[in-house]
Amino acid sequence: MQAGQALPIQATRAAVSVALAVTLGHFINDAYGAMLTPLAPAIRSQYGVSIAAVTLLASVFSLTSSVLQPVLGVIGERFDRRLMAAAGPALTGLGLTFMGYAPHFGVLLLLVALAGFGSGFFHPAGAAYTARSSPVHQRGLWASIFSAGGTAGMALGPVFAGVGLHALPIFAPIGLLVAGISYAVTPSDRPISGAKRIHLNEYLGIFRGPPGVFQGAMLRLWGMAVLRSMASMGYNAMLPFIMLSRGYGLRETAITLAVFSVASAVGGIVGGRISDRVGRVPVLRSAIVATLPLFAFLIYSSPAQWWFYPLTFVVGALVNASIPVGVVTAQEYAPGHVAVASSIMMGFSWGTAGLLIFLVGLLADATTPVTAALASLTLLVPSAFLAASLPEPEKRTF
Repeated sequence: MQAGQALPIQATRAAVSVALAVTLGHFINDAYGAMLTPLAPAIRSQYGVSIAAVTLLASVFSLTSSVLQPVLGVIGERFDRRLMAAAGPALTGLGLTFMGYAPHFGVLLLLVALAGFGSGFFHPAGAAYTARSSPVHQRGLWASIFSAGGTAGMALGPVFAGVGLHALPIFAPIGLLVAGISYAVTPSDRPISGAKRIHLNEYLGIFRGPPGVFQGAMLRLWGMAVLRSMASMGYNAMLPFIMLSRGYGLRETAITLAVFSVASAVGGIVGGRISDRVGRVPVLRSAIVATLPLFAFLIYSSPAQWWFYPLTFVVGALVNASIPVGVVTAQEYAPGHVAVASSIMMGFSWGTAGLLIFLVGLLADATTPVTAALASLTLLVPSAFLAASLPEPEKRTF
């Protein structure tokens, strides 16, 4: 009896270790990624480029880290995810910590692209490890903890950025260390020998979904996530320039982004746990609708007002409460392709939004950063309508 009881305990400990390892990888990977936005004014000054050019860096990062994630998810289902999970923090760190040493802007674009590939390798692999380690009845909670690792890392990113462009290489070894830990803890996850190789056109069917109530659900879920991400990313991209126009600098920007990211982690955990109890779709709907008026108020506020940082926390928690829930919803819509479903929500949706952020930069150059941030915010309206149209997924074992 004791030996029989020891096996489940050992399995649980192994699952927890794997989940913690990839959550740590998520933490440092996204910490590196979050350095880009607060350093936008410094990059603009050093390389002598426009706001639109700086937002182009974010678009390039989104292209390689996010838009290509479905392709990398396909790779992840054909090859060992262990290497992909370890490559993330290593490549992202090396690419972004040397941003201040590019001889010209074109090389900087290449460094950012390299960092993006690291992030793109990591996310579908990390999400798949988490999904397969988690108990069915707590999948939303485990996914939200994994997501919280990333959002907590995003809170650390502005702190890293605070040392300035040319001091960033001191943080590069951290990513290499975390990559080593991830590789040591995660088990090999290779496809079964002789298993059928699935072609890309079969993955496109994931977007279409099966006939019936779930047909088109993944596409609507993806559209909801793109619009929600554009609202949040548009605000974050414009924040440094809004702060600068109001007489504030890197310190206030870093604090604001850190508060927003910590709140995102908290909101994601709460949203994930609630979704385990009341359902995925109700959380998706309510989180987006509740964000709208508060987000508009936040854009017109500043650190001089006592409510600015508490309001930043509330908005960050609400707008991001739906992120891990959306990932789990996608996984439950396509239980046979967990890595690809994860990449659609963690990569392809964010990446599409990231590419379109370049348009927000153009609007800011033509008008003001505040106008551009408000224009981004209006995208939460159609996002809420798409969330309202989604069917509730069935909780399944992966």
